[in-house]
Amino acid sequence: MSDLPTRVLGRTGLAVSVLGYGTGSSDLRRVPPDVLESVMVSAVDAGVNLIDTAPDYVLAEEVIGRYLSPHRSRLVLATKCGCVEGPGPSIDKLPQHDYSPAHIRRGLEESLRRMRTDHVDVLQVHISPARTELEACGSVEEMIHLRDSGLVRFLGMSGTLPNIVDHIAMGVFDTFQIPYSALERDHEGVISDAAGAGAGVIVRGGVARGAPVVSEERLTRLPELMSRPLGESKSRWESRGLDDLLDGQTRMEMILRFTLSHPDVHTTIVGTTRVEHLEANLAAARRGPLSPEVYEEIKRRLD
Repeated sequence: MSDLPTRVLGRTGLAVSVLGYGTGSSDLRRVPPDVLESVMVSAVDAGVNLIDTAPDYVLAEEVIGRYLSPHRSRLVLATKCGCVEGPGPSIDKLPQHDYSPAHIRRGLEESLRRMRTDHVDVLQVHISPARTELEACGSVEEMIHLRDSGLVRFLGMSGTLPNIVDHIAMGVFDTFQIPYSALERDHEGVISDAAGAGAGVIVRGGVARGAPVVSEERLTRLPELMSRPLGESKSRWESRGLDDLLDGQTRMEMILRFTLSHPDVHTTIVGTTRVEHLEANLAAARRGPLSPEVYEEIKRRLD
């Protein structure tokens, strides 16, 4: 039995590992299938049960179907809708999306075929569209129909500010995937709002910058956000003296544990192409949240 902690994903009642595996990074889309298979199977063997993917991560969905379908009963599969297959987002252009009912259904059916399953546990809207766009397209009604048909268990939103405020108020989404890390805390309060409404919270970017790179309102900030790991974030980390709080940890370990210290975070998805990096993330997740004192001190210094 795995010693990786689990938490209940809000009103879904699903027990998810605190560390999930995300398949959306650009690195993962470029690696050979056998590399992705090796890391993903190692993650599942270690107790990771939440796998996050999307129709435009075609290789990842095919690997899930080829190698993880024997483990389907113990996995929580979360995919997305609205995606148009093709290259991921560039630095100056949002990826194309289509939230029409026909496209949502077709995308889900293709995902089910690739992953060799008859249902997904969570179907998430991709790229945080405005509520008005969802209502004009009839997107939510189609998602509810897919849920009632048994192809989907729960509805989710991969959301960012400002639109996520409306998404929470709609009361139809059971989970929210939200960017958050010690170095990108814009959504810290929104996480609590989502959990307070009974939804499950899945964090992305929890060991990196947590940059919400798909929000149209923040498109002009993409160059700044994408440069943070080697630029602003490193400088900010060092200028705030955060290394003084490491206590034997690596920086990445402390960042991951910081994410898991937010009282309303249920899990964080991390993608990696190397087993040794996966093992380091697993070790950090097993150590659990930081002490309340260290968590608050990090926030105080960053503020």
